[in-house]
Amino acid sequence: MQVILLERIQKLGAIGDIANVKSGYARNFLIPQGKVKPATKVNLAEFEIIKADLLAKEAATLSEAQAKETAMNDVTCTIQANASEEGKLFGSVSAADILENLTAQGFEVEKRDIHLPESIRHVGEYEVSVSLYTDMAVNVKVIVEAATDSE
Repeated sequence: MQVILLERIQKLGAIGDIANVKSGYARNFLIPQGKVKPATKVNLAEFEIIKADLLAKEAATLSEAQAKETAMNDVTCTIQANASEEGKLFGSVSAADILENLTAQGFEVEKRDIHLPESIRHVGEYEVSVSLYTDMAVNVKVIVEAATDSE
């Protein structure tokens, strides 16, 4: 099925590109979310009218992501977790824990944008990738420390 991209989609293309996708992917995901329109003559003509608005919106989103990337360049998340004397955690540090720490520092990111390379189950330093835009990501240092009991 041929579709017109209304926004930049990773692995498919940029705004205005015509892409071939499976019909189920288009019908069930891309079209309901407003990311594409079927590539018909009517939709192609309609796209030419709204193309400038879509490009302006894309540029604003890109500049916002670049500003966020600059702000998050040297961010460090310090997370306290219960651990054994050997440094093994009772449980693990998840993307939700990192999201909570980033939100407390004033950064707005989505949980789905935090990519853990492996599950964090030991005390130490880790690099975690945070996607800010389609092809833009920033690495965040996560330091996991053993929680101290203050009783």
